[in-house]
Amino acid sequence: MEQKEQIEPLLATVHALLRADGADDAADVVRDYPAMAELSGQDNWNGGTQYWDIVFRVPTLDYVRLGAKRSLLEEQITAGLKTVTEHEPFDFYSAAIVLDKEFRADWRSGTSELPKRVRQNILDGFRLDDVKWYGRLSDIEFLSRLYELDKLPSTDNRYKDAAGDIWQHRLNNDDWENDWVYNDSRFQLVDGGAELFLRFLCEMVHPLVRPDRDEALNLVVQLNDQLKGAGWELYEEELIAGRPRFAFRTIENNSSRSVVRAKAVAEALNAGWMAKQIERLEHAVDSDPELAIGTAKELVETCCKSILTKCEITFTKSDDLGDLTKKVTKALKLVPEGVSDAAKGAENIRLILRNLTSITSNLAQLRGLYGTGHGKDGQHRGLQPRHARLAVASAVAFIDFVSETHRYREESQNFEQTDQIKK
Repeated sequence: MEQKEQIEPLLATVHALLRADGADDAADVVRDYPAMAELSGQDNWNGGTQYWDIVFRVPTLDYVRLGAKRSLLEEQITAGLKTVTEHEPFDFYSAAIVLDKEFRADWRSGTSELPKRVRQNILDGFRLDDVKWYGRLSDIEFLSRLYELDKLPSTDNRYKDAAGDIWQHRLNNDDWENDWVYNDSRFQLVDGGAELFLRFLCEMVHPLVRPDRDEALNLVVQLNDQLKGAGWELYEEELIAGRPRFAFRTIENNSSRSVVRAKAVAEALNAGWMAKQIERLEHAVDSDPELAIGTAKELVETCCKSILTKCEITFTKSDDLGDLTKKVTKALKLVPEGVSDAAKGAENIRLILRNLTSITSNLAQLRGLYGTGHGKDGQHRGLQPRHARLAVASAVAFIDFVSETHRYREESQNFEQTDQIKK
């Protein structure tokens, strides 16, 4: 079998068949990854039947992402191949999804690539949202923290280095667009090493560049949404004057986004004790799942107490998490009696919110069974990090929603009071 000429019509037909059958993930594999036909066997006693493996070579990150689904996808693609070639009695095809071998000259350095597509999407997002990459600094002040501008060439023959032409075109004349640096080859943001681009992002959310903590945290959440597919994340490395300074690392777990969201909630509620619990969570998810599960429950409890205090609603030391949740639910009117039965999806909304509030009860029970705070018998077996991440994500889903609701209620109340004063 000649490789490309023979295999492409076959793959195109299998792709169309899988799409028609609703097997979209399998169809994506057929379309997105290079494939080769490899002869795996031949049966001369059965009319000369040849057995072919259609091998799809998948990059490391995608291979890991597919996980246990690989076997199902192989079965679906194999079934498609069988249907398309059922009138070819002497050729039998099966699909195999394999890890594509990768080699980079710098693989021993501990760095990893960051695809140009991901970088471009991030930069395009900055353009769409009009994000000022330099923050409250000037272009020269910002870039001098990352580059030696006096050693980079000038694109303006009147000046000897990059510092000179940046001053001329951004401060003196101001005839360069705000996004000029993204495609300036001197700074290699799109085509340079991954670490250079990631350092640029970290500098964008540095406390000196963006002293507003909420603004920096929200930007980090957006950036991590883009970076996670390429195996990177920004994470809080230390505090400067109470503000987070971020660094970058390859992703080892998927709890980072939940942690960042939890920090945003703690900042909004001005809850210092929540911040301490979040710090424990961040370090315990993989190393100590039981501690993470126990802390997730405590995080919800602290959030409830913080909101009740702000709402001037009393609670006692004897109130357990269930009691606190009920009081918060009542205070914020989380149970949506106000949703009309005529509204589309009204019952679905009620069910979702009921399930959300039941998270706290389940967390309390999970903490009793597996988390810290209770003695265990000699046969006890703890949960794994993935269970801890689920508990953390569930806790953050709850505190994120109730804190947003609390803020909405406050803003609405303030608006009504202001409107009444004006009248």
